[in-house]
Amino acid sequence: MSFRTNPDRILDSIDRARTRDEENRGNLFTRDATARELDTELPDVNATPTERLRRIFSLVEKSYTATAAGSEMRRLAERFQTVGDIHTHHARGDVSVQVHYLDHDRADDVGVHPFEIRPSQIEELRKTSRSTRPDALALKVLRKELRDGVLASYKKLEPRLRDGIRERADMGHIAVRVTIDLRPAG
Repeated sequence: MSFRTNPDRILDSIDRARTRDEENRGNLFTRDATARELDTELPDVNATPTERLRRIFSLVEKSYTATAAGSEMRRLAERFQTVGDIHTHHARGDVSVQVHYLDHDRADDVGVHPFEIRPSQIEELRKTSRSTRPDALALKVLRKELRDGVLASYKKLEPRLRDGIRERADMGHIAVRVTIDLRPAG
């Protein structure tokens, strides 16, 4: 058999090409997608606590949007096609929201919300969206889990943010990081 018709040689060639591509990327295992937003605009001295809380929420919203639109999110969705037991569309993960007060010695406020992606979610989405590509379906599921996780994390975080506002920790620069972490269910 020639190279063109020998299936074993073709598959070996494909495997070698994939390995080279992964090595060239430098990052063999992409497990999370994250984005960080920084607000250097100081709030007005007379700003109400509600206005100051809105400032933090708008940073969370910007960070969420950047995470959902980022290229790391697409790489996570591609993993549903290629790696381990995620090909069965079963994975676990966490969504975290971290608020860092740069001009105050208050510790970071962090909220975490776990999630699980099951085969039934992918199947339901496949039926409604009429798409069969696992990575496209996974991207939609991941974005939904990210949105729900950010809202749940923010709700957990809100009482601590209000304490930080009472301490006036938010009167300086603030950074917000939103991260979605994905791992195979094992």
